[in-house]
Amino acid sequence: MSTGTQLVATSITPKLRLTVGVCSVIFTVGTAVHNFAIINNKLVEMMMQISGSADPAASAPGFTSGLRIVGCLYILGNAAGILALRSRSRALWWVVLAVNCTQGLGFWAIPPSMWDAAADLYGTWGIVPSAVTDGGALLLTVVMVLAMVKYRTTWAQQHTVPTDAPQAPGSSSATAGSRR
Repeated sequence: MSTGTQLVATSITPKLRLTVGVCSVIFTVGTAVHNFAIINNKLVEMMMQISGSADPAASAPGFTSGLRIVGCLYILGNAAGILALRSRSRALWWVVLAVNCTQGLGFWAIPPSMWDAAADLYGTWGIVPSAVTDGGALLLTVVMVLAMVKYRTTWAQQHTVPTDAPQAPGSSSATAGSRR
C-alpha cells in the first residue's frame, strides 16, 4: 500500500504540454535555419569586422564552427521538447526549461554585431529565425516557471493522496487535489 502522494494532470497539463511541444517544433526549425542558412563564414567575417577584430578572415572559420556546434546542441535540445507531446517526464521538463532559459538569453549573449551583420547580409529575414527562437524561448520559460510556481510541480500537475492511503484521524478522504 502506497502512502506517498501521486501526481495527476490538471486541466492545464495537456495545454502546457501542447504549448511546449509546438514551440519546440518551431524552435527546432528556427534554430536549424539560423544555424545552417544564416550562420556562415561571410556573416561571421562581417560580424568580426563590425566589432573591430584584427583578422576576421583567419578567425571566422573556427568561430563559425563553434557557433554551429552550439547551434546543433540547441537543435537537439529543442527537438527533445517535442517529446512533451507524449510525455510529462520530470527529466524532460528540466531539460526543456534549461534549453529554453538559456536560449532565451540569446538577446544578451549574441553580440550586437551579429544582428547588424545578419541584417546587412540578409535583410530582416536574417534576424527573424534567431529573434523568434530567442524571444519565443524567453516567453516559454516564463510560462513554464509560472506554471511551476502555481502548481509547485512540473507540467502543471497536482499532488494527490491515493485513496488507499491511511488517513489521519478526523481528516476527510476528499484530499484529491490537495497540495503539499
